Amino acid sequence: MKWTIDPSHSTAEFTVRHLMITNVKGRFGKLEGTVEYDPKRPELTKFEATIDAASIDTRDEKRDAHLRSPDFFEVEKYPTLTFRSQEIKKSGDGFTALGELTIRGVTKAVTLEIEGPTEETKDPWGNTRIGASATAKINRKDWGLNWNAALEAGGVLVGETVKISLEVSLVQAK
Repeated sequence: MKWTIDPSHSTAEFTVRHLMITNVKGRFGKLEGTVEYDPKRPELTKFEATIDAASIDTRDEKRDAHLRSPDFFEVEKYPTLTFRSQEIKKSGDGFTALGELTIRGVTKAVTLEIEGPTEETKDPWGNTRIGASATAKINRKDWGLNWNAALEAGGVLVGETVKISLEVSLVQAK
């Protein structure tokens, strides 16, 4: 069965250490994608998602502009981030998805820990829906996101580890 990501009810968020003392969260406002999923054969699941890099939002316009610049995502040259699954394995109550994440034209292997999917349900408009959550940790430098600044007291302005969190609502294609 084919499913599509409902962008108005799905989120792609990230968390990164700032000033070595707090975590800053951000999100991408525009994402889309498809999933091929059959609850009777979940190991055959395949999915891909595309995120509009320019839709980044950390609640600070200056920081968002810097993140869109060549120091980070370079959205003029690399307008999207993509993930394509390669293999799905059962893991506890959920699944592990091995796949390829492409950022700034660099593709690297990433493992997503997936919770769900939920049971199918009908929405008020007659659509069949399921949902899932996924998390991963990556090192931003693996994708060429190297910019940083040293702090006077020691350490760096931006941490290297980025926690990714996805919440997706999927609508069965008709």
